Amino acid sequence: MWTAARVEHWERTGERPAVAVWTAEQTAAFLHAIGGHRLYAAYHLIALRGLRRGEAAGLRWVDVDLEHGTATIVQQLQRRNGRLQACPAKTAHSARVVALDRTTIAALRAHRDLQRAEATTYGDRYRDSGYVFTNLNGDPVSPGRLTHVFQRILAEYRLPPVRLHDLRHGAATLALAAGVELKVVQEMLGHSSIVLTADTYTSVLPKVAHTAAEQTATHVLRAGWRVPGSKRRRRPSSPQRRPAAAARRGGRSATALAA
Repeated sequence: MWTAARVEHWERTGERPAVAVWTAEQTAAFLHAIGGHRLYAAYHLIALRGLRRGEAAGLRWVDVDLEHGTATIVQQLQRRNGRLQACPAKTAHSARVVALDRTTIAALRAHRDLQRAEATTYGDRYRDSGYVFTNLNGDPVSPGRLTHVFQRILAEYRLPPVRLHDLRHGAATLALAAGVELKVVQEMLGHSSIVLTADTYTSVLPKVAHTAAEQTATHVLRAGWRVPGSKRRRRPSSPQRRPAAAARRGGRSATALAA
């Protein structure tokens, strides 16, 4: 994770980790900075839902259901022998349905409106390829171009350096840190095994486990202040009232017992 100490070290020495992910604040700052970019929705989708760059490039409008908030990953785009080709998903588990949050749905709706406006401006030369992320002429954008534009954005805004693929890692890391179950993260990423997900993000899991432990303890302690079978809080016992209450029940106070 790009902690403040790591950012300071990078700025001072130029050294950076081979693999690094942004904090939630850094991710939000990145998305805010590129809000007006025509490929904003692509980077939003990768950063929040963990798509691979080939999966984002290969996404078609027919695969997206904005009404129900889903994106079905069935293919990826790859450059082979100098040509851009649609290929099957990376693995059988990579073919999946990804749930879309309301901010991602809004970003995709805005992107669709922009794409339609570009098609009108381009006129008869526009090629309606059916892909979500395209060049100005309607051809699908290549994974390599997504990477190139991303690197250019990082240099422009002087953000801590990450690879485009690290946005996918970041999506998983932030989801786990937010308390999302490991199984749900596995399905989001399209991992074949929950062990692979756990092994990849093992550095995040202790923090998640600690947070879960604190939440469990808080839940139990709060339950102790409720009257069983109701939502009413127990009345706190006053030390001065305890002996009298014990006497009314026919018991003996602590003073009497001591005597």
